[in-house]
Amino acid sequence: MQRVAQDWLVLELTHNSGTAIGITTGLQFLPLLLFSLWGGMIADRYPKRKVLMVTQAAMGALALILGVLAVTGVVRIWQVYLLAFGLGLATVVDNPTRQSFVVEMVGRDELRNGIALNSAVFNLARITGPALAGLVISVVGTATAFFLNATSYLAVLISLRLMRQSALHPSDRVARAKGQLRAGLIYVRTRPDLLMTMVLVFFIATFGMNFTVTTALMSRSVFHTGAGRFGVASAVFALGALIGALVAARRSRSGMRLLLATALLFGALEVLSGMMPTFWAFLVLLVPTGLAVISFSTAANSTTQLSVAAEMRGRVMGIYMLVFLGGAPLGAPLTGWVAQEFGPRMSLISGGVISVAAAVIVGALLARSRGVPVRSYLRRRTGLARAAA
Repeated sequence: MQRVAQDWLVLELTHNSGTAIGITTGLQFLPLLLFSLWGGMIADRYPKRKVLMVTQAAMGALALILGVLAVTGVVRIWQVYLLAFGLGLATVVDNPTRQSFVVEMVGRDELRNGIALNSAVFNLARITGPALAGLVISVVGTATAFFLNATSYLAVLISLRLMRQSALHPSDRVARAKGQLRAGLIYVRTRPDLLMTMVLVFFIATFGMNFTVTTALMSRSVFHTGAGRFGVASAVFALGALIGALVAARRSRSGMRLLLATALLFGALEVLSGMMPTFWAFLVLLVPTGLAVISFSTAANSTTQLSVAAEMRGRVMGIYMLVFLGGAPLGAPLTGWVAQEFGPRMSLISGGVISVAAAVIVGALLARSRGVPVRSYLRRRTGLARAAA
């Protein structure tokens, strides 16, 4: 709701300036690029539940301020820019803390299920949030959407406060010391499995997971549909992602094999999506594509968290969130440029090809580091991807 209302407010203030929306989004992501590693370090040093209460309260306060500015009519575009940057700063700490707090809520044995259910809730919000924001804005105005968002944080804060400390599985806190940030980077660099996971996540998240851009371009420029059908396409993709999250919640195992198989499957489905001749065929293929992308994301998250030492989890998740989200300011404009120069279909196909190539190269590098014949290793992964399809 916040993103939709914020973008709508920017358009109102700037008379439909796409550049202004780009600046707002860039400012919201900029702290992620600059400070993600420090956010992970904070998650390791301090009690995660208390950190989350601070970050969630800050995010709610920022939504409330923007609502007050909008309803009083004194809001200016520079204020929206500043508040978007502030939201990015809160998110930098909130993201790795929230991700690593999952294991403290459910324990290691249920971590995969916890991560998958978290993805299910997230994708349910992706379906309902924009639709609800559009309804609220059209009926009672943009400011009300900000007020509703601010109020929603009370539910989060009350839930965090009511959690029983005895039912949590807290990890030992890391004492403040010099070199902790560097220690996190060295830890990842010296673990080939972690390093290759980060590389794979970066390429697929940056070049493959741009469906917000590509779905809009395919709907409008290739199939010439209206806003209504574009909304249907977005909801269908989110539905596939929701199904993928629920399927992942039932999965009892994860690891590099599953990660590579889902990466290959996602890349192949993305290529096929770009080749669909009609809007309805494109719509049908969005369901398994959404399923594959969430299966990959859940496998990457759970594989990373289960393979790290508890005292390093916050810093490693800070790096993970950096590579997962930090490429968005690069990937989204590049996807738009490819669509403009070579057509929207090519933007989807190229993203799928890069995803497949990344999975093949990472699989080959891991096979070499483990002394497994590369052809045999890749044959096994390709077979897994076919079986999953």
